[in-house]
Amino acid sequence: MVTNSSPQPASVPWIKRWWRRLPPSRQDRFATLAPLLSVLLFLTAIVVAIAYLRYEELEREQEAVTRDVEYAQQRLRLRLLERQEQLMRLAREIDNREIDTEEFTFQAETLVSQFPELLAISWVDGRRNVQASYASPSAPPDLIRPTGTTLSPAETDGSFDLARDLRQPIYSRPMGNNPRNATLMLQVPLTEQGRFNGTVMGEYSVDGLMRFGMPPEIMARYAVALVDDSGQVLAGTLQTPNTVLRLLPWANPPMEHEVPVSPVGNGLILKAQGYRTSQDIVGTGFFWVIGALSVLTVWMLLGTWRHTRRRVQAQQALMTETNFRRAMENSMLTGMRALDMQGRITYVNPAFCSMTGWTEAELVGRTAPFPYWPESDHDLLLARLEDELNGRSTPGGFEVRVQRRNGTIFDARMYVSPLVDPKGVQTGWMTSMTDITEPKRVREELSASYERFTTVLESLDSAVSVAPLGSDELLFANKMYRLWFGTRGHGHRRLVDLAGHQPQPSPDDGDAVDAFAGMPTETLTDAGAENAEVFAPELDRWLEVRTRYLTWVDGRLAQMVIASDITPRRNAEELAARQSERAQTASRLITMGEMASSVAHELNQPLTAISNYCNGMISRLKDDRISTDDLLAALEKTSRQAQRAGQIIQRIRAFVKRSEPNPMLSDVAQMVSNAIELADIELRRQQVRLTSYVAARLPALMVDPILIEQVLINLMKNAGEAIAEANRPPGERYVELRVGPRRHDDQDVIEFEVRDSGKGVPADMIERIYEAFYSTKSEGMGIGLKLCRSIVESHHGRMRVENLYNGEDVVGCCFSFWIPIASRLQPQAADAAAAQTLTDTERAR
Repeated sequence: MVTNSSPQPASVPWIKRWWRRLPPSRQDRFATLAPLLSVLLFLTAIVVAIAYLRYEELEREQEAVTRDVEYAQQRLRLRLLERQEQLMRLAREIDNREIDTEEFTFQAETLVSQFPELLAISWVDGRRNVQASYASPSAPPDLIRPTGTTLSPAETDGSFDLARDLRQPIYSRPMGNNPRNATLMLQVPLTEQGRFNGTVMGEYSVDGLMRFGMPPEIMARYAVALVDDSGQVLAGTLQTPNTVLRLLPWANPPMEHEVPVSPVGNGLILKAQGYRTSQDIVGTGFFWVIGALSVLTVWMLLGTWRHTRRRVQAQQALMTETNFRRAMENSMLTGMRALDMQGRITYVNPAFCSMTGWTEAELVGRTAPFPYWPESDHDLLLARLEDELNGRSTPGGFEVRVQRRNGTIFDARMYVSPLVDPKGVQTGWMTSMTDITEPKRVREELSASYERFTTVLESLDSAVSVAPLGSDELLFANKMYRLWFGTRGHGHRRLVDLAGHQPQPSPDDGDAVDAFAGMPTETLTDAGAENAEVFAPELDRWLEVRTRYLTWVDGRLAQMVIASDITPRRNAEELAARQSERAQTASRLITMGEMASSVAHELNQPLTAISNYCNGMISRLKDDRISTDDLLAALEKTSRQAQRAGQIIQRIRAFVKRSEPNPMLSDVAQMVSNAIELADIELRRQQVRLTSYVAARLPALMVDPILIEQVLINLMKNAGEAIAEANRPPGERYVELRVGPRRHDDQDVIEFEVRDSGKGVPADMIERIYEAFYSTKSEGMGIGLKLCRSIVESHHGRMRVENLYNGEDVVGCCFSFWIPIASRLQPQAADAAAAQTLTDTERAR
C-alpha cells in the first residue's frame, strides 16, 4: 500500500496557500513585480548609505570651518581691541591735558608706523574741527585732514554723533567709494569736566586688517574675505560658484561660515570658504555604475512585464468583446423587443422584462395577443401590430397602454424600425419601449402651472406686455393692457417711448448691420429693470413703467413692459408737497409773530428818529433859525432812518412771503448776514450777545436761500430762548454762529454751527426732539425743528444736535447742519426737494 506523502493543507505555509488562490494573471504580475521591487530596494539602500556617509563628512567639514573662522574672528577682535586701548590712552592723556597737539602728532605717527592697518589718527574737538592729525604716507588723499579742517557729518557717517551721545568708543560702518579701499572709523570720546570735548578718531584700512590681522594658517586653508552687511567684498577673495556639472546629484558647494567682527558689529563680517581639493571620482563612479546596472535590470524586468500583460490582454479580449454587448443590453433603461416577420417575439432585454413583470422565457415565442396587453385595448393593439408588421408605423412612434403582470397599467411610447442582418436582409422588426408615465405627469403639471400663471397675470392691476425689439408684433398682453390699449402693439411702443427705454440705433457710418448692432445677446436676461414715472395723456393717468430685456421662447430678443397706475400716489405726493410748503410758510409766520414785539421795538427807533428830525425842522423853519446846509443834513439823516425802517420791513416781508422752492446758486455769507439781521433783533431783546464767524472764499451753494435762512433763524431763535430759560447771568448769555468748509461722508460740504450757553437738551429727549408736534416749551407747537431738518435733508444735507460739557456739567448745546457743495438740485426746480416727507430727529425747547 502506497502512502501519500504530500503535506496536509494545515501544514502548508500561509504564503503558499495565498499564492495558490491567486489567478494565473495575478501570479504573473507578482512574479514580475517582485524582482523589480528588489532592485529598487537595493538601489535605494545604496543611495541612502552614500548620502548618509556624505552627510557625516559635510558635518565634519562644516565644524572645522566654523571653528577656524571663529578663531580668526577672535584674532581680529584682539587686534582691534589693542588699537582701541591705545587710542583710548591717547584720549585720556588729552583729557588730563598731559599732551599738546605736537606730542599728539608724534604719538599718532608712532602708532601709524608701528601698526600698518592704521591709516590716520586725528584729534577732533566738539565742533568737528581738526586740532591735530597724522596720516600714513600710503593713505588715500581724502584721509589727509590738515589742522583747522571741519569735518562734515557725511565724513563721519554718524559715528561722531553716537560717540557724543553715548560717551563710549564707536565704530562706523565701512566707508569709501571703492569697496576695495574701504576704511573703518573709530571714534573715542573726549570729556572735559563731564562735558563732551571731541573725539580721537582712528581710521583703519579694511584691507590692512585682512592682511595683518588674519592668521596665515587660516588664509592657507580657506578663501577668506571681509564683507559688509550687504554681502559686498571689502578685502580678500571668495570662490566663484562652480558652474561645472556635478557628478553626484547631492554634491554640495564648498563649506562656508561667516561671523560679525566684534567690536565693529554687523557692519563688518568675516566670511570663509573651504577649498574643494577632491571631486570624489571613485565614489561617484561607483554610484553611477550601480545605478546603470540597476536601471538595466529594471528595464529588462519591465520589458518582461509588458510582454506578460500583452498575453493576458489577448486572452481577455474575446471575453471582453463577448460581454460588452450583453452588458449594454442589460444596462439599457429602454425596453427592447424583436419580432420576426410573422409577429412572433424572438428577443426581449432585461429592461423590457422589468417594465412588464414577465420573464424572458415567458415572452420569447409568444404571438399576439401578448400577455402585457390590457384586455380592453386588444382590438386597438392588434391594429397597431398589423401596421407595424406592414411597415406603416409613424417615425415619431406611438403611445400605448401597457399592463404589468401585477395588473397595474402605465403609459409607454414605442418606436419601430426594421431589423436587418449583416447580409442586408430584413429578418424582423425591432421595437423600443419607453415608460412615459412620469414625463406625461410632468407635462400635465406644467400645463396646469401655465394656466395658473396666465390666470395670475390676467388678474394683475398692472399692464404687462412683451414685444420683440424693433417690431410692432405683440407676443403677450394681459387683460389690463388689452383694457387700456387694445390688442395691438402700439400701446407697448407708446409706453417704451414715454419711458425713454427704447434702444437707440447706432450712428449711420455705413458699417452698422441694423439698429440693434452692438447690443448684448448673452446677458439680456440678467439685466436689471429700468423704472420711469410718465404721464399718459390718452389715459389721463400717471404710470410707473418698468422695462426688462429677455430672450423669448423662440430665441428672439424681446422687451417686457410693466405699467402700473400710480395716479393716486402722485396725487398724494403733490398734496404732501403743498402741505409741507404751507407748514414752512406757517413756521416763518409763527417765528415772525413770536418776534413781533422785538421787530416793533426795532422799527420804533428809526420812526422816532424820523419824527424828531421832522419836528425839529418844523420848529426851526417857523422861527426862521435854520440854514440850507442844516436843513439838508437833517433831511439826509431822516432819509437814512426811513431807509433803515424800509430795509427791516422788506427783509421781514421777503422772509414770510409764500413762494415756490427756488434752488439757485447762493452766496453763503449773504444768507448768513440776512439771517443774523432778523435773528439779532430778538436776541438783543433777550439780552443775548451774538457772535459769528464765516470762513473766507466759501463756494456758492445750490440751495433755496430763504429756506436756509429760515433754518438759521429758527436755530438762533431757539438758542436765545434756551439761554433765557436757563436764566444765565449777562456775562454768560451768548450765541455763536460758525460757518466753514468740512469733509463729511467722503464729500466736501459747508457746515453751519449754532452754539448756545443754555441748559442743553435732556438726554431722554434727544431722540424725540425732531418728532412732529413734540416740544419741551409750554407754548411750542413742535414743528420748527422738524421743518428745519426736513429743509436740510431736502438739500441732501444732514442735521445733528449735541450737548456741550464742562466736565460732567452741561454748559450749552450745539445744533449743526451741513450742505454738500456738489448739490444734485437743479435751479428753478418745479418739484423742489424741500417738499419731501419730514424725517429724522428734531430739537424742541
